[in-house]
Amino acid sequence: MVQRLLFIASLCLFVSCTNKQTSSDNYFLKDKDSYGREVVIEKEPQRIVSLSSAITEIFYLLHAESKLVGVSDFCTYPPETEKLPKVGKLLNINVENILALNPDVVLISSLVSKKDVEKMERAGLTVYAIKDESHIIDLCHTITVLGRILHKEKEASQLADSYRKELNQYDQERSAKDVSVYYVVGFGDGGDFTAPGSSFINDIILLAGGKNIADSLATWNISREYLFKQDPDFIFIREEDCERFCHTAPYTQLKAVREKRVYPINSGWIDVLSPRNLDAVRFMRNKIATYEKQTGNR
Repeated sequence: MVQRLLFIASLCLFVSCTNKQTSSDNYFLKDKDSYGREVVIEKEPQRIVSLSSAITEIFYLLHAESKLVGVSDFCTYPPETEKLPKVGKLLNINVENILALNPDVVLISSLVSKKDVEKMERAGLTVYAIKDESHIIDLCHTITVLGRILHKEKEASQLADSYRKELNQYDQERSAKDVSVYYVVGFGDGGDFTAPGSSFINDIILLAGGKNIADSLATWNISREYLFKQDPDFIFIREEDCERFCHTAPYTQLKAVREKRVYPINSGWIDVLSPRNLDAVRFMRNKIATYEKQTGNR
């Protein structure tokens, strides 16, 4: 009996010491970021600089924009970001501009080089990297990670679930269709560029009910010969490039141009992996569904 009591007492002492040791780890979050670095955030961040347009957008969706004290020059959505201090571009990070804002943490995407990360850390900044994912569904992971950093786990979980549910719905509604789609990344004398099958833009096209003519390509380059051989049913292109594309030879000979199925799309919906990709899916779905209804191709 005595031995049992001594064992229990020893166990209680062990637990007590263990809890004391745990409580001494006085930090808000310890986590490995996208670069595999163990990042310790000492306290719940109240002042955050975002160097990623996608991350900045998610701040507003999680109603955490009050914690944003600065953003990169590329963070232009939502319009409220215009009121925030701009700390510069992603190449050759201006550390002085960031330091002036006294942030608790700087959030970056994988577009920021490790060299610049090291430069910021030498200046005493806490930097957490959230990499740019390859597929649209992976954005749920970005939302979840950001939710932990912002202490908005519940809101992030709800947002990710809603996002995932809509994507799954579109995926289930997909069927075998012959509607071919070409997304114009670049065109003209400098060459033709589009989104290959490994890109999240390919995911957008598939979820919209189309077939990406470049799904078998390994790079973003596309030969003009291949483009004209595929002769897509639909062409989607940035709003600012649409008119010039439709009046530039030899693209004027493409079926989609001749039959007026070239649609300008907001570049903010599709050029960066972000929650607004759903706007691109909805837009493309509407154009393809209308065409199928008119032609009886459903």
